[in-house]
Amino acid sequence: MKRRDFMTKIAAASGVLLAGMEALAQETTAGGVVIERPLAGTPHAGKVLAVIQPHSDDVPLFAAGTVAKLIREGYTGHLIRVTNDDMGDQPGFGERGSIGQHVLGNERDNKEVARALGLERVFDLNYSNHRMSGVSQPELQARFIFLFRLLKVDTVVCYDPWSRDEENPDHYVTAHCVEAACWMAGREHDYPEHLAAGLQLQTVREKYYFGRDLTTIPVNRVVEITGTVDQKIAANRANRAKGPAGNRGSRLRAELAARNLRLPLLGDNDETADREYIREFVLKRDRELGVKYGLEYAEAFHYIGRSPSSLEEYLKKHAVPLK
Repeated sequence: MKRRDFMTKIAAASGVLLAGMEALAQETTAGGVVIERPLAGTPHAGKVLAVIQPHSDDVPLFAAGTVAKLIREGYTGHLIRVTNDDMGDQPGFGERGSIGQHVLGNERDNKEVARALGLERVFDLNYSNHRMSGVSQPELQARFIFLFRLLKVDTVVCYDPWSRDEENPDHYVTAHCVEAACWMAGREHDYPEHLAAGLQLQTVREKYYFGRDLTTIPVNRVVEITGTVDQKIAANRANRAKGPAGNRGSRLRAELAARNLRLPLLGDNDETADREYIREFVLKRDRELGVKYGLEYAEAFHYIGRSPSSLEEYLKKHAVPLK
């Protein structure tokens, strides 16, 4: 047997094995929602994940458990933050930070979020916060296309471009540009100079789209994150300058102490206070969603996956070897 034929058969067998493993790790509910559970080993080794957020706290809040799960299963991941968070919240307890403090604090936090989730590289696109409705969308699409081709991205995690009632322009502009870039990155007539520079076409076929309000996105996949909850907590703890978690637990503990009160949940030190505050309050949605589907913790997505064409299906059934 020729080595090429042997390797082709091995690759095909591996694909069948992975498909079987994925089927065992998933089930479909009566409502048509797929429950995605953890896979053993690293079945996604060799695949690349782009984690895209307009602000430093978006993925930590809504998708960090799933990102950590996919990285654990073998993906190589990269974090793309679209804005510089200059209109972010106060960088510290009792302070009204300047815009410069916001930018620096969130830049540092964003890198820590990537570290907590096991993401290898961080790309900051540095658009101004709350101003995305005024940016050139073709320009932003082109930047995403370049990164998808450069990094050879297979899968993205981002806000859902079809989410209803989304008030933040940074969220919906980013999401729409990501969706457009996912297919444009695979078209040879879009930015052919990339190909002249040595990049290759790269259609992004798998998407985990999240939303702030689960009633505004067409949820069709629920991912069990029980095994990566600690990483999600770590990602939210890292987001101190902007996020609704960060050091809120230790701040609450200090406020209560000033009133001669304590909350047993927050423990006896700041680290425990921050961690348990996040577990109890920030992860409340994940806990409630998990209960709904018989899990401990879960995240929900509008998932778009690989869907073979009718021609591909026909060829599988009817194509025969040449004699």
